[in-house]
Amino acid sequence: MSDKQSMQFQAEVKQLLHLMIHSLYSNKEIFLRELISNASDACDKLRFEAIKTPELWEGDTELKVRIEIDKEARTLTLIDNGIGMSRDEVINNIGTIAHSGTKSFLNQLTGDEAKDAQLIGQFGVGFYSAFIVAERVTLTTRRAGLNHNEAILWESHGDGNFTLETIDKAERGTTIVLHLKEGEDSFLEPWQIKSLVRRYSDHIQLPIVMKGETEEETLNQANALWARARQEITDEQYKEFYKHVSHDFEEPLAWTHAKVEGKQEYTQLLYIPSHPPFDLYDREQRHGIKLYVRRVFIMEEAEKLLPHYLRFVRGVIDSADLPLNVSREILQESKDIDAIRLGSTKKILSLLEDIAKDNEERYQQFWNSFGQVFKEGAAEEHANRDKWAKLLRFSSTHLDDAKQTVSLDSYISRMKPEQKAIYYVTADSWTAAKNSPHLEIFKRHGIEVLLLSDRVDEWVVSHLHEFEGKTLQSVAKGDLDLSELGVDTPKIETADNEKLKPLIESIKNALGEKVKEVRISHRLTESPACLVMEEGAISGHLERLLKAAGQEVPQSKPILEINPEHRLITRLQLENNEMKVKEWSLLLFEQSLIAEGGVLEDPAGFVKRLNELML
Repeated sequence: MSDKQSMQFQAEVKQLLHLMIHSLYSNKEIFLRELISNASDACDKLRFEAIKTPELWEGDTELKVRIEIDKEARTLTLIDNGIGMSRDEVINNIGTIAHSGTKSFLNQLTGDEAKDAQLIGQFGVGFYSAFIVAERVTLTTRRAGLNHNEAILWESHGDGNFTLETIDKAERGTTIVLHLKEGEDSFLEPWQIKSLVRRYSDHIQLPIVMKGETEEETLNQANALWARARQEITDEQYKEFYKHVSHDFEEPLAWTHAKVEGKQEYTQLLYIPSHPPFDLYDREQRHGIKLYVRRVFIMEEAEKLLPHYLRFVRGVIDSADLPLNVSREILQESKDIDAIRLGSTKKILSLLEDIAKDNEERYQQFWNSFGQVFKEGAAEEHANRDKWAKLLRFSSTHLDDAKQTVSLDSYISRMKPEQKAIYYVTADSWTAAKNSPHLEIFKRHGIEVLLLSDRVDEWVVSHLHEFEGKTLQSVAKGDLDLSELGVDTPKIETADNEKLKPLIESIKNALGEKVKEVRISHRLTESPACLVMEEGAISGHLERLLKAAGQEVPQSKPILEINPEHRLITRLQLENNEMKVKEWSLLLFEQSLIAEGGVLEDPAGFVKRLNELML
């Protein structure tokens, strides 16, 4: 009695199958690269698991991928003797998509085939590309170590359903038979398959063989690409290896390849992608690079080999010193790993320095994709702090576009001769930062201010206190003194100051515990008032971020600064009605809070006061 079962794909798989078949059809030959990459990974996993469990070899230690063509049956077959899959693994790996964030990924799809093809490439769903050229796919697999009669036969027409059946299979590993669609006969030509393997999969480090006229022929070089000399590797081969190691359809932005010798000996081939993966900000997703020991695959996504802020980097590190049975726990405490991480971090930062120096547009592309993640190095990067800080980019009052940025070096080059601080303002958005009332005196005198509106920017300035001997200073904290720059901050004559004292006292009484102090402003030229924090206190922007994250926030009251030259302050000074002074003082405070991006405690009260003033 057969145990054949008919099952349905997960809804997301159905959608992706449809999108892959239609969006990737213009580049359909990539199906062969994807299936060979999967076969190579299966062999790598067997080699690793067999270190602890040698019986998994089952007497066959010669790993390879075999390709067979049957022109009469119109089938193309790929066979590997790797780790294979159990029944549950077949269902989990092929019937469903285990990626967290699947739905948010699918929501990004636009219906534009070219853009969707790029997104699908980021998602990395290589097996399903078989249905671009096949009307039916048959997969038989047995996991190494299971009995012969525990093999699985999986079959689907790519229409939303698949069947599963338990069968007998003597050899471990996986066989995939593609029953080609009409019009795909070119994939039944040996010369075409040889050409595609050499183009897309020459870097695969186990033999890819196909039966020739007399004997089996190896189609690829079958040695580890990273172990070859750089001058022997073409740019095209580097790019194809990146696509294999990252499961990305797009070409990388840049790469670095080096052999390190000394106390630790290892080879690194590291890539910077041209765009962020869809799950870059998924906290539960492991991000890292492949670890090999003496060309034996050990670990996928070995996140300890690079700091977390460089988690977008892809590639391979092959160590000659680590033990073959190294585990994630051992990696955490290994001095060898510390040295590899430090060396690899320096390599990536040097590569980014070269891009920034040689191609500003290309570096801006990197920054737009990974800048927010890179800034997380504020807390992580100590050994290479100077290199890291030089690579930071920020918006500035000297630029008109939120996507344009400046480096700290370029900011310093434009500083006034007497200027000792790098000025910045933080806000919830670029527009809010650009229009902050705290910038008024700086704009009037042409002093550049950095506009920090990324959520991570508060984190950066809390750790990066100075650069090249220049202090980073918030324009919204402390009392402002720009006299050293030859800037005449508004001066209040003693007599005028005395006249304003009663008004300042009245405003302070009206606001009560809402503010710590009311004082005359040296930074406002157009606005009637603004809120300022004491030097050393957390900013209103950071306070809001912490509260939104459910964190407890230390209590610190703002200071209300008023502009005595503004008509509203002059009018308030002449007002004798105590109730009106109180209402208008509250309005000043609430307006200033809104300008900061803050949230009003009593929005209805604010609207009522504003309406009364207008009437």
